[in-house]
Amino acid sequence: MDMTKAKGDCDGQHRPEVAAVILSSHTTALGVIRSLGMMGVPITNVYYQRQDMGYVSRYVSKRVSAPHPERNEEQFIALLVSLATSEKQILVPADDATLSVVSRYLAVLEKHYIVACTDWSVAELFIDKKYTYELAEREGIPVPRTLVPSSKEDVERFASKVIYPCLVKPRQSHRYFEAFRKKMVKVESKGELVAAYDEAANAGIGVMLQEYIPGDDTRGINYNAYFWEGKALVEFTAEKVRLAPPGFGVPSVVKSKDVPEVAGYGRRLLRALRFRGYACTEFKKDPRDGTYKLMEINGRHNRSALLALRCGINFPWFQYRHLVDGKVPSIDFPPILRENIYWIDEFKDVGRLTGKPGCSLLSFARPYLAPHVFAVFALNDFKPFIKRCVDSVRVLASFVAAPEK
Repeated sequence: MDMTKAKGDCDGQHRPEVAAVILSSHTTALGVIRSLGMMGVPITNVYYQRQDMGYVSRYVSKRVSAPHPERNEEQFIALLVSLATSEKQILVPADDATLSVVSRYLAVLEKHYIVACTDWSVAELFIDKKYTYELAEREGIPVPRTLVPSSKEDVERFASKVIYPCLVKPRQSHRYFEAFRKKMVKVESKGELVAAYDEAANAGIGVMLQEYIPGDDTRGINYNAYFWEGKALVEFTAEKVRLAPPGFGVPSVVKSKDVPEVAGYGRRLLRALRFRGYACTEFKKDPRDGTYKLMEINGRHNRSALLALRCGINFPWFQYRHLVDGKVPSIDFPPILRENIYWIDEFKDVGRLTGKPGCSLLSFARPYLAPHVFAVFALNDFKPFIKRCVDSVRVLASFVAAPEK
């Protein structure tokens, strides 16, 4: 893939000098690093997990190991302040943990950086899904039926009334995933519901009880937008094809697709949030009534960021030019002209071959045979792929060598 042809408002003459400091270093961050690096933006990558791979990208000129942003937030902020230069760099949180902390310390960091995120008064409304769903309901946007327990007694009472199966879903997804390596739990009985609640409560993580929307992985839609002053300046929609693990995992294959039905909901929700910047708002189509229902808002760049880039829409570059140079984002072609291009997380997706039955070899191979972009592999930026392979082998070896309990 020739990523240098990705569209934007670049006239080919601008050579950026303002550096970008990208926070975190996994799949999302790697997409941001490549999207800005290919445009000549100097990149500093601040990472807090050694098993990540973005910091070995050829586009990273400076890499800095950091403490965990939420467990050691004061040290993390102090490190960012120490990295500031006389000319303000642009600071881009690329996961929820860094976004949460940066948004809370925005007043401090804005003295040293051009910060590419909202303040906490806005960020809390999408980081904590309790507030996200409350806002959506006020705006008349369809959401799954959701109950928010405040105590074990609430859970016991709700458990006798809810319709099974249902979901025990975290209010703050990134904290739950970090603790349990899963996004949520589908429960089939009162006993399973109470157990899932107890597991989260013991880790200090708030949860919601939510209606289960049936249907396969392909019913999920991403509404990607660069939003400013109540308007969507650039929009791009994509359809989820496969999740890993199936049903409730993270996307492993996503396809570009024009889905105008979700755009209206997405615009209304971001406008109600008074959101400014890039967001990926996720919906799922309910097969029972054909309605797209809100799943979540990610107020930062998403895992499949390279899909939009492969389709000619460089969201991180739009954001950079807007915040650094005041250039209002625009595109010169309709996104519908770049439909049916796939983004593949090759490491997550390969598990489908040995995972859930029913995925034929032909259906598995289809995205690989069509125009596509990989999440990690790139011929012109090979080191992140090698590191991910090596780290995967190490994890597998430690698992095999672990004694049985």
